[in-house]
Amino acid sequence: MIISKTHLLLIVLAPLLGSIIAGLFGRQVGRKGAQYATILGVAVSCALSINVLYQLVAGGASPFNQNVYTFFEVGNYAAHVGFMVDRLTAMMMVVVTFVSLLVHVYTIGYMAEDPGYQRFFSYISLFTFSMLMLVMSNNFLQLFFGWEAVGLVSYLLIGFWFKRPSAVFANMKAFLVNRVGDFGFLLGIAGVLLWFGTLDYATVFANAPLLQGQEVQIFAGHSWQIATIICICLFIGAMGKSAQVPLHVWLPDSMEGPTPISALIHAATMVTAGIFMVARMSPLFELSETALNFVLFIGATTAFFMGLIGIVQNDIKRVVAYSTLSQLGYMTVALGVSAYSGAVYHLMTHAFFKALLFLAAGSVIIGMHHEQDMRKMGGLRKYMPVTYWTSVIGTLALVGTPFFSGFYSKDTIIEAAAHNAHHSHHWIATYAYWAVLGGVIVTSFYSFRLLFMTFHGKERFRDAHAGHGHGHDAHDDYAHGDDHGHHGAHEPHESPWVVTVPLVLLAIPSVLIGFFTAGPMLFGTDWKGHHLEAYVPGQLVTFFTGAIDFADPARDTIAQVGAEFWRGPVKYALHGMTMPAFILTVAGFLLAAALYLWKPALAASARRTFRPVVRVLEEKFGFDHLWIKGFAGGGVILGRISRWIDTNLIDGVVVNGSARLVDLGAALLRRTQSGYIYHYAFAMIIGLIALLAVLIRFWR
Repeated sequence: MIISKTHLLLIVLAPLLGSIIAGLFGRQVGRKGAQYATILGVAVSCALSINVLYQLVAGGASPFNQNVYTFFEVGNYAAHVGFMVDRLTAMMMVVVTFVSLLVHVYTIGYMAEDPGYQRFFSYISLFTFSMLMLVMSNNFLQLFFGWEAVGLVSYLLIGFWFKRPSAVFANMKAFLVNRVGDFGFLLGIAGVLLWFGTLDYATVFANAPLLQGQEVQIFAGHSWQIATIICICLFIGAMGKSAQVPLHVWLPDSMEGPTPISALIHAATMVTAGIFMVARMSPLFELSETALNFVLFIGATTAFFMGLIGIVQNDIKRVVAYSTLSQLGYMTVALGVSAYSGAVYHLMTHAFFKALLFLAAGSVIIGMHHEQDMRKMGGLRKYMPVTYWTSVIGTLALVGTPFFSGFYSKDTIIEAAAHNAHHSHHWIATYAYWAVLGGVIVTSFYSFRLLFMTFHGKERFRDAHAGHGHGHDAHDDYAHGDDHGHHGAHEPHESPWVVTVPLVLLAIPSVLIGFFTAGPMLFGTDWKGHHLEAYVPGQLVTFFTGAIDFADPARDTIAQVGAEFWRGPVKYALHGMTMPAFILTVAGFLLAAALYLWKPALAASARRTFRPVVRVLEEKFGFDHLWIKGFAGGGVILGRISRWIDTNLIDGVVVNGSARLVDLGAALLRRTQSGYIYHYAFAMIIGLIALLAVLIRFWR
């Protein structure tokens, strides 16, 4: 069976066509026409993507790698549009299009009253096209096109409500921070072109071993491995797109966009681009242990410390946003310990339950009449049963509850980090293991805190001032600063079916997909634990074999974890219940229940007791100040200094000063032109005497 080039073109172009119809002809086709055109385009793309995945997995099709169009050829360099579709790409295509399809359907209900209805559908369909171009590319130039396209569309979507100053600030922040990462990414691509002479993936990967041991001096006397330079530059790009410390500051502010796009950005598109890119570039990253340690350190820092910030957030969407940051950190840790398949597998499972949690948060916002503050909620489970139970499923998957999808991906990453820490003598490996383990209790705590504050306890939406008079200050968990969002006259209600159906469809894979796919995708077995191929210890043949390969099989940490622990999904889950991660998950649940369910007064007391720590977390470790007042403010100061230098030194001294000097000289010279002949005769005599004196001196 052969994958059709026509099918691949349809997968990419169908969402683009829908976007053009909704965007350029929105008035002609109307709201219904825009929604049907874009939904049909993404549905076609999703169906064909599933078919491509089926052909690769069960149909015996070979991976596809062809150019379909040539931009230009200059000497030995050529720029192409082409597709590389193997199992890694096909899995990403299905995840992107499936989540995007559900987000499109969900948008019908969420954006029903928005005047920019057609424009929003056009943007999200264009976003899907951009992400597909990125993941299906077979060369670095097309990868960069998709990379920049998702950045541009995210700018449009985050600032969709452009009359809000906060939305304009957020989309500008996202755009500028991503430019920092993209500069590094472009340098990495330039390095690939310089040292390989081509931008084609297959050629670069085939010649990657030739870089082993090659060095270059960037600064005199300091040699760097070429592979390290390329990989670190590429990863800086991933730090921007996948929101890793310190280039993470744009992601929480992206909540200024409508909830459907929050789900699409955080679950299946933009933030996963960096993870996918590093996994795709595994042949290069395997050449540099320094680059992998850099990736590992950044990922571990993001996983733990960004999760801590989620503990003190009261906006329901921002809690889920910081959860995304933390989970992206887990994926990056997996990349750093060479568990590439674990990283992209967690990317897949995370896409389902994170999209579920975001869309559930949007459903709560609809039911609460656009209120997002969890301190003004409570007791919603009886009003919104479908939203509640799907949120429970998403939460259990997120915290890594055994038998749920998040467990099989997240626990495998923790085991891979533990294996790496045990066999590595580098301090970063140990730091990363304790960071991801600490992130478990943090994730459990803020996830169940969100669930309890939103759906359980007292119905605080009946009194916008609930909590005042009980000694709570304006920052306490159940205190309210004002009566904005008072809902005494509005009962919460369950969302319409176009909102709840996507929740149910996302809840199903959040429960089941890990159980049935962890074996073949990670460990080379069926769901019962039987090996699919001839087994060689430490060299498993898995779903991603061929897309992710190792020059040294000993570096395949997922294979080592599988050989030690995997005996099928049931035994793996039961084994997980005996591990520290499960104990910490339960501890986080109990702590959240004690503070927000059983003894709510303890939450305010704990906040006051740990006020210095809370303040640090509320200030987000100062990263916003670093970027806004530090880098951006420093840029403004440098601009003012530059303007002063330009105005006073260059214009005032050099340009105007030289003109004044000439003017002064001319004025003095004019004074010698009196018009009297005897003045000129006297000057000539004096000049002649001076000339004779010089000549006599030299003649002697």
